[in-house]
Amino acid sequence: MVKQIILPLVAVMVFIALVGFYYKKSSDPVSPAASPQASAGVTKKTLMIGDRIIPVEVVSTPELRAKGLSGRTSLDQNSGMLFTFESQNTTPNFWMKDMKIAIDIIWINDGKIVKIDKNVKPQAEGTGDSKLQVYNPGQPIDFVLEVNANYSINNSILVGDTVDLSKI
Repeated sequence: MVKQIILPLVAVMVFIALVGFYYKKSSDPVSPAASPQASAGVTKKTLMIGDRIIPVEVVSTPELRAKGLSGRTSLDQNSGMLFTFESQNTTPNFWMKDMKIAIDIIWINDGKIVKIDKNVKPQAEGTGDSKLQVYNPGQPIDFVLEVNANYSINNSILVGDTVDLSKI
């Protein structure tokens, strides 16, 4: 008689535990990297500077521009992130908030490089927003390209070079 009561009771408890585990697993938040929404607004394209083809992630929303490369521990070699803006001839400010890698910031206007901030290093972790160094092109630009530090030096990229954005 005890078996007739205990076995079904144990089976019901196991069933409830499995349903609870499945429910918890399915309601856990999805990590941004695995989420299809994480890539919304980011497209992969290529641009050219001289004869160098550079694969880029194109970010075009205010949220993605604000995040940029923050939090990343690496950037693929010879690739970059291209920031586009709704209005042309804007003068954005960039900073290294939550950055983990050093980068070159290449400022582009009308298909030409107008300024390069080379080997921009991450700020110390915990640096307050008001203490972060701000980078600015000093003139209106159309695009900003971030690449690994020293990419511009290693590839002889200079102010005045033409940037082919026809595939963007």
